[in-house]
Amino acid sequence: MSRLVYVLNGPNLNLLGKRQPHIYGHETLADVEAQCRVLAGELNLELRFHQSNREYEIIDWIHEARAHAAGLAINPAAFTHTSVAILDALNAFEGPVLEVHISNVHKREAFRHHSYVSLRADGVIAGFGTQGYGLALRRLAALIDQAAG
Repeated sequence: MSRLVYVLNGPNLNLLGKRQPHIYGHETLADVEAQCRVLAGELNLELRFHQSNREYEIIDWIHEARAHAAGLAINPAAFTHTSVAILDALNAFEGPVLEVHISNVHKREAFRHHSYVSLRADGVIAGFGTQGYGLALRRLAALIDQAAG
């Protein structure tokens, strides 16, 4: 069974560490990717890590993951609250899906309280800063192990 996991990141996460550090912290997305790669190695997972400001590109990666990945973690950023298209793509993915948010979206503006992605996600991790990515990888590894029997 594949132990490939996709970690997908939505718009503006390329500015992580530079944009609103009082909300998102000082780590960059490159820092997060490096930490994920180390942890993936410890968990015996293969990792594909992507970021895009373009909705269609995220959808294409979800479609690609259908053929190759055992699980998927996604921080859809602002697309969380707007993208039925990403939800539809995730609904076509058969493995576990975890939704990750660096901030606690429920303590923020009311429009951030709704997530289309949550309608598909097997779990949601929010408010743990960038540590949420590691939590997601650990949970995906456990779910992949369970599926393997």
